[in-house]
Amino acid sequence: MTYSRQQWLQAFTGGFLATMIFHQGVLALFWLGGLVPAMPWNMSPVPPLGVPQVVSLAFWGGVWGLPVWWVIRRWQGGKFWLSALLLGAVGPTLVAMLVVFPMKGLDVNAMKVVGGLIVNGAWGLGLAVWMRLSLKKAA
Repeated sequence: MTYSRQQWLQAFTGGFLATMIFHQGVLALFWLGGLVPAMPWNMSPVPPLGVPQVVSLAFWGGVWGLPVWWVIRRWQGGKFWLSALLLGAVGPTLVAMLVVFPMKGLDVNAMKVVGGLIVNGAWGLGLAVWMRLSLKKAA
């Protein structure tokens, strides 16, 4: 099975939008519940380009959308949704906790790991929803 550039663009777009809607939506619920200090949809500029933090995060969500879509695209039904949830939860969280946090001098603790798994799992489901909807339209 081969996939067009359009489908890979859809995977990037899906990852970007899943960050803005699902990832940040769950973060908003945590924030409203007083569980995290970080406000969702943070518009503070981040180096080196000075783009808003949420846009930078969504860009990386788009990048993550490519490999996650590459893996989950071949499955149907429950396996599709479960793999989207698990890959979305585990992949980005591991990279954040093992690479990004140490580079930024941030501490890693159980609450951050669990929170990361939840918001990134929601991101994975958001990507799966987008891909199902966008590929149905294209068919």
